[in-house]
Amino acid sequence: MEPTIKVLPLLPLRGILVFPYMVIHLDVGRDKSVQAIEETMAQDRMIFLATQKEAQTDDPGEEDIFQIGTVAEVKQLLKLPGGTIRILVEGMARARINRYLTDDPFFKVEVEQYSEDFKKTAEVEALMRSLVYQFEQYVKLSKRIPPETVVSVVNLEEPGRLADIVASHLSLRIEDKQSVLETVDIVKRIEKLCALVAKELEIVELERKINIRVRKQMEKTQKEYYLREQIKAIQKELGEKDDRMAEAEEYREKIAAAKLPKEVEEKVNKEVERLEKMPPMAAESAVVRNYLDWILALPWSKSTRDRLDINAAEIILEEDHYGLKTVKERILEYLAIRKLAKKMKGPIICFVGPPGVGKTSLGRSIARALERKFVRISLGGVRDEAEIRGHRRTYVGALPGRIIQGMKTAGSKNPVFLLDEIDKMSMDFRGDPSSALLEVLDPEQNNAFSDHYIEAPYDLSNVMFITTANVQHNIPRPLLDRMELIHISGYTEEEKVQIALRHLAPKQIKEHGLTDQMVNISENTIRKVIREYTRESGVRSLERNIASLCRKAAKQIVSGKAKKVKITTQNLESFLGKPRYRYGMAEQDDQVGVATGMAWTEVGGDTLAIEVTVYKGNGKLTLTGKLGDVMKESAQAGYSYVRSRSLELGIAEEVFDKYDIHVHIPEGAIPKDGPSAGITMACAIASALTGRKVRHDVSMTGEITLRGRVLPVGGVKEKVLAAHRGGIKTIILPKDNRKDIEDIPANVKKNLTFKLVDHMDDVLEIALLEKEFEPETAELGSTPAVVGPEVTGYRPVVQDGGGSILS
Repeated sequence: MEPTIKVLPLLPLRGILVFPYMVIHLDVGRDKSVQAIEETMAQDRMIFLATQKEAQTDDPGEEDIFQIGTVAEVKQLLKLPGGTIRILVEGMARARINRYLTDDPFFKVEVEQYSEDFKKTAEVEALMRSLVYQFEQYVKLSKRIPPETVVSVVNLEEPGRLADIVASHLSLRIEDKQSVLETVDIVKRIEKLCALVAKELEIVELERKINIRVRKQMEKTQKEYYLREQIKAIQKELGEKDDRMAEAEEYREKIAAAKLPKEVEEKVNKEVERLEKMPPMAAESAVVRNYLDWILALPWSKSTRDRLDINAAEIILEEDHYGLKTVKERILEYLAIRKLAKKMKGPIICFVGPPGVGKTSLGRSIARALERKFVRISLGGVRDEAEIRGHRRTYVGALPGRIIQGMKTAGSKNPVFLLDEIDKMSMDFRGDPSSALLEVLDPEQNNAFSDHYIEAPYDLSNVMFITTANVQHNIPRPLLDRMELIHISGYTEEEKVQIALRHLAPKQIKEHGLTDQMVNISENTIRKVIREYTRESGVRSLERNIASLCRKAAKQIVSGKAKKVKITTQNLESFLGKPRYRYGMAEQDDQVGVATGMAWTEVGGDTLAIEVTVYKGNGKLTLTGKLGDVMKESAQAGYSYVRSRSLELGIAEEVFDKYDIHVHIPEGAIPKDGPSAGITMACAIASALTGRKVRHDVSMTGEITLRGRVLPVGGVKEKVLAAHRGGIKTIILPKDNRKDIEDIPANVKKNLTFKLVDHMDDVLEIALLEKEFEPETAELGSTPAVVGPEVTGYRPVVQDGGGSILS
């Protein structure tokens, strides 16, 4: 077969393939394709048709088009509205693209056209007869191809033409058709086509069997329906009820016993009537049944009686939780009002505090004290409004929202309902769940809460809603406005000791199959675990360490090494390993350029050392430690204040032009932001530039202005507790934070000295010691100018701590 070389315009085809001898209409709309057709019509009407590998590609390149296609002749051309052209083409011969000559304004290619000269042999004749026979069987079974096609195929004498025409009539995938087109050898082409036709025959035969089976099933269903209707007519004549009528009567009895609100009862009765009229096999009957079951399962009128004994409630709260005085007082106030005023809307309380302080377990204790049912749902990660309001019944698998599901679980209309992690909700294209919660948590609206699935108002006014959050600023503002916030700060060391002795240790000993006679953990041991193995506001890490002690004790007892294990401060390291944290002073001695600040984090308070060093340069201020924008601005404000007060502080003005200042906050991997470290950074800068040491037992917090004013900050209780844990003795606070000192536990306050300041001068006077040496900066003038590590000899100590500083 000698190939013929031709240069032709290329028309890429999408989702279709043209064989030689095939006549077909094509709609052309792409600019390149239209121009290729116009070029073809201007020349000899010959064009090359090749199929795209991916039909979705709108602007194909050379690599997106198959190499083998069909040379065709354009027989007719018709211009349609919208710039589309309809052409009638006839395939002439298969050809391969040798190379692309140009791709703008249309593809022009050089192709090799293959001739179909072939000598028919006995083998080829046998293959042709086999193919014709299979094609006849396919036409008979599929009913998609006109019978006249078989007549035209039978009369074909050319094997190549026979193969191409049969392939063009088969319902094959584009990849299979392309495979046939690319098979130039005629014998191999017919063999491949025989295999494809055989496969299609199997599929068509299978389709036929399935159709017969479906038809029989439909006939059976129609017969059953006819018989059922006859049975129904007979039962009606005899006065008997069928299953549907019995089911409807059963639902009506349940509705009467449920004591539903009038509006809801009317709606449900209409649904029962609909169910009664529906055919048994109707798909919607299952939806109606599910809806009725949900309505009847809800506690519309069932409620539990509150235990209004304040003394008994106080005893229960004290049993379950140590400390938390404010929370307990609020619950007892609620009970007192309930005793005096019988009708009262349920309060919406929000516990805000770091993890592990007992927010969730406190909700369970409140339910126990009131003798109410308790329901808890977690809102962390909820981003779909339907989670709160439910799905409409038009959706497949629709369900009520979590609120209605929780009420069904409770089984009473006045449970204690805990909405956990309300600050961790998010939103996406499916709606805003926090907006859906507004109706739930608004006492003026929740007496008629509307769920999309129930489609009837449900009274939530008797529910006592309690929400929990780690941080207040993540709660949406409209939700925050509807809740009463109760802040639960971190526990003091003494509170942790009592919680461990009263609750955590007995619980873990019991859970590990031990008894008090088998293991003993002393109070001093608990205190050492708190000081040297945990650093947290809550008690979760403490409980994990106690669990670890119980596991190791159980192992010793089971292995026979000991009958009773006594864990003391002396052998604690053998159970828990080396201490993880340093307990005691934040810094061991007074140092130049190192000031101790206080930080607020989402898991409580912490202390951190702010380090400043000075070295020769050109007056640049460098800030490191992964600081946020607000914190960087606070450092700049502190630096500007120190520079503005250089004369009073004894710093030569030339220092700021000839020395660089580097401010660093350790634990650089932790993001830190907020203005409350302003006075700490200013104090450290002043210390580094004057050579005066900062007292190591002083910790401070406050925002600084350019004039040196000290502004109030937030999170004071958490910060002070962290400083107390770190062994700090003196706390410097803004004067406007005086009110926050009242929230600090008395046993912590008695060990601390509070210095309230309103100006940075007061901070420096309290925190900086007198200068012990003269800095080596004589060349800058007689005024002491600057010190650095090489002068003072101090080495910055990186203290455990850090975290996001937020006010």
